[in-house]
Amino acid sequence: MEFLPKGRLDAFADGVFAIVITLLVLDLAIPEVVEGIMPAILDQWPAFLAYIISFSFVGSLWITHSSITALMKQETPHSYRLSLLMLFFVSLIPFTTKLMAFYLSHPPGLPEFIGSDLFSWWMSVNALTRSMLSAPVTLYGLDLLAASVTMNAIMKSAIKTPGMLITESAIPELDALQRRQQKGVYVIIGTLIFGFLLPVVAVFGYIIVSIVFFLTPTITVAKTTLGKDK
Repeated sequence: MEFLPKGRLDAFADGVFAIVITLLVLDLAIPEVVEGIMPAILDQWPAFLAYIISFSFVGSLWITHSSITALMKQETPHSYRLSLLMLFFVSLIPFTTKLMAFYLSHPPGLPEFIGSDLFSWWMSVNALTRSMLSAPVTLYGLDLLAASVTMNAIMKSAIKTPGMLITESAIPELDALQRRQQKGVYVIIGTLIFGFLLPVVAVFGYIIVSIVFFLTPTITVAKTTLGKDK
């Protein structure tokens, strides 16, 4: 088995994550108003919502990747390529975030509600919303899914390749983290399917995924630290 040093890959990955998070905040525009700055900022809530979701997700991936590499002593050409593929999808997140935020900020004109047929009115509103938001929300979800799947592949590769981890005792911990992350992948898939019918509701599914992904690796690292201190 050919092994490669992990230091350069870690430094490169940290640089990509830092640039991606920086690009996310650059998409938050300054309101071009003299008075009423706060209302103008609040009008940009879709952009801030998309920023929070993406920041949490990218931050969780960075924590997860740091947790993985902390348990590894070396890399392989296969893990190098998997990491580059994961970073490819991460680097697309600013674009898909901006795309989703733009269409959330420009909702379609809603039909006027006339009469008592509330169901027909709701179906018309949902059809208009779905036709406009389905594509950007789905593309955003597919980007999150691809980044998550490749992150899981990195963990599986580290578990199955002898000699990559610092000790054999790291395998159960990494396997537990991988299974937790895999649950998040299933949630993203479910959110994507649901997003075809109700894309606005799917956005809140992405919020849940980002929060869960953000907390999971933090809890894992905390447990490991407490275990070492005892």
